[in-house]
Amino acid sequence: MKEHPAISANNLTRKFGSFIATNAISFEVKKGEIFGFLGANGAGKTTAMRMLCGLLAPTSGSATVAGYDVASYPEKVKQHIGYMSQKFSLYEDLTVKENFLFYGGVYGLRRKEILLRLNDMLKRLDLVHALNTRVGELPLGWKQKLSFSLAMLHQPEIIFLDEPTGGVDPITRRKFWDLIYEAAHQGVTIFVTTHYMDEAEYCDRVSIMVNGVIEALDSPENLRSKYQAETMDAVFQELARGTITL
Repeated sequence: MKEHPAISANNLTRKFGSFIATNAISFEVKKGEIFGFLGANGAGKTTAMRMLCGLLAPTSGSATVAGYDVASYPEKVKQHIGYMSQKFSLYEDLTVKENFLFYGGVYGLRRKEILLRLNDMLKRLDLVHALNTRVGELPLGWKQKLSFSLAMLHQPEIIFLDEPTGGVDPITRRKFWDLIYEAAHQGVTIFVTTHYMDEAEYCDRVSIMVNGVIEALDSPENLRSKYQAETMDAVFQELARGTITL
């Protein structure tokens, strides 16, 4: 019996007036896969992600996430996913503990269960000492790790990461990807948007969006081979210039 994909999109489209932000995109993401959704700023990545998360209704086309149609069952979708936005998800004026208790309550977790999971996460991140620290006082890299842990708190099947490494240094970015690998190893599906083309090399497969359209979709190795490019950035530059016909 064929396993259903974790995420499936079929001609998914979103218009804002006469502007087409996401134009009839189609793709599937396998369970446990790290799927990179790449493109420059304004390419339509965030719009597509918001539709897949049940936060924005498609204008046309369809998509399923964790087996649920995003237009018909957005609340069901939200129960099965974790989400980390570009601006992170933490309240700066609350402590780490208070943030997790609040969000855990939103997810319907019991206080004891939240604290157990939080303690385990902080131990793995070596951040136990930050439990009662206000988030606003923490370094950016710590906030990033905590935001990812928060998205994992209710143990979702799929995690959506919207440009999670924006604004941090290369070393911190690489350490963050270690967290992504760890989650994927546990069977969690990772859907990550980024405009850092070097991060494409960390994904199992990537799609590259240009002006609301998916111009390429394959493994980084296959894409580099197909376009005779040394890096994913070189592949993207060719696609963005429109010099390659697919």
